[in-house]
Amino acid sequence: MQLPRTLNRKIGRAMHDYSMLADGDRVLVAVSGGIDSLVLLAVLHLWQKKAPITYLLHPLHVDMEPETHGQGAAAEAIGQQVAQLGLQLQVLPAQYHPNPDEIAAASAGGQDLCFQCARSRRTQLFAYARDQGYNVLALGHHRDDIIETFLLNLTCAGNISTMSPKQTLFSGRLHLIRPLAYLDKAEIEPLGQSFGFEPVRSACPLAEKTRRRDIHELAEQIYAQLPGAKEHIFAALGNVRRDYLLKQTGGRRP
Repeated sequence: MQLPRTLNRKIGRAMHDYSMLADGDRVLVAVSGGIDSLVLLAVLHLWQKKAPITYLLHPLHVDMEPETHGQGAAAEAIGQQVAQLGLQLQVLPAQYHPNPDEIAAASAGGQDLCFQCARSRRTQLFAYARDQGYNVLALGHHRDDIIETFLLNLTCAGNISTMSPKQTLFSGRLHLIRPLAYLDKAEIEPLGQSFGFEPVRSACPLAEKTRRRDIHELAEQIYAQLPGAKEHIFAALGNVRRDYLLKQTGGRRP
C-alpha cells in the first residue's frame, strides 16, 4: 500500500523539520491500540522500505488489563493487527493500576488519574528502551493532541507548554518523536481504515470522562466559531514572543 501523496508529504515534512530519524536508529514504537499508534507503526514500516536510511522497528504495548497467566484481550487484539504488517508485538504488563479510591476521586474531579496512568506507562517505555538499547521512542500524537495539550496546560496547569514533535531526553540517550505531528485526527482515521485497522478500546475506568475530553470539546467549539483558528494556534506554538509574556522584576525597573 502507498500513502496518499498529501499525507505522505506532511509526514515527510514533519520528519525533516525535526530531524526525527537517522541511519542506524533503533526505534521503539508505542502501540496503545488506538488508531493513531497503529497508523504510526504502519507508516514507519512503509518508510522503512523506501527511506535512504536503515533503522530497526520494534512495536511495544503496555497491557493495562493482563490476565493471570498471559496477555489481556486487548493486547491479543492489538497483536493480531500488528501481525498483519509482518511484525511481532512485544507486550509488557502494566506496573500501575488505579485502585477504587483513586478512580472514585478522579470521577469526582479530585485528581488527574489520566496523568498518573500516562506517566507510569511512559516510565515503563523509557525503562524498556534503556534496557534493550533503543535510542528512539515513536509516539502516535498528532496535531490535535499537540494543540489540546497546550490548552490543557494553559487552563489546568498554569503553564505555557505542549508536546514537541521531537524531544531529547537523558542527555541525548533517548529521542521522542511524533511523526504524525502535522496530521489531524480526521486525516488519520480514514488512513487507518485503508490499512484495515480497528481501534481497540481502552480499559479506562473513567470511560473518557476526563479533562482532556473537555478540552477537546472546547477546541472544537473554537474551531467552529473561528475559521483558521487551529492553524493559527499551531503556528503560535512555534512563534513565541517572550518579551510580551509576564516577567516579574521584583519591584525594580528592568
